[in-house]
Amino acid sequence: MAENEQEQRMATPRMAAGALFFNDQDQVLLVKPSYKPKWEIPGGYIERGESPLTACRREVEEELGITPVIGPLLVVDWAPSEAEGDKVLYVFDGGRLPPEELANVKLATEEVLAAEFHPVDAADELLIPRLARRIKAAIMARDQSYTAYLEHGQPPKSERDHGTP
Repeated sequence: MAENEQEQRMATPRMAAGALFFNDQDQVLLVKPSYKPKWEIPGGYIERGESPLTACRREVEEELGITPVIGPLLVVDWAPSEAEGDKVLYVFDGGRLPPEELANVKLATEEVLAAEFHPVDAADELLIPRLARRIKAAIMARDQSYTAYLEHGQPPKSERDHGTP
């Protein structure tokens, strides 16, 4: 195979990183973007040459005006879309935001209309379906101390599910 053909076949996904933050009632912090109808988690696209963790920290600071400690990776989700092509999405554990950190939140008002804590049960109503699934998987991974691999917000089917021996 020619080098050019191989390069054309290689994936060049868009990547994004976000963080799950919790309050003392185990509710999740969601942000209301000015440019989308549904809520999101704090985060955004990774820039060229930037690591997912660095992008997550940058986006949280840009959107919320705070620099909390970002913990371990909870989820990697392969979630291509017809509009944007291949996408790989990372969700990190932002942990519990203490009241003093919450008091320092200053929204990037051109991008974020609101930042509010919501019960996890409200995820299906407030978020697009695959993000709701991703958040629920991230919370399960957080509770059990592992990193989940997802495809479209769901664990991939095993080889047995495909009929492969």
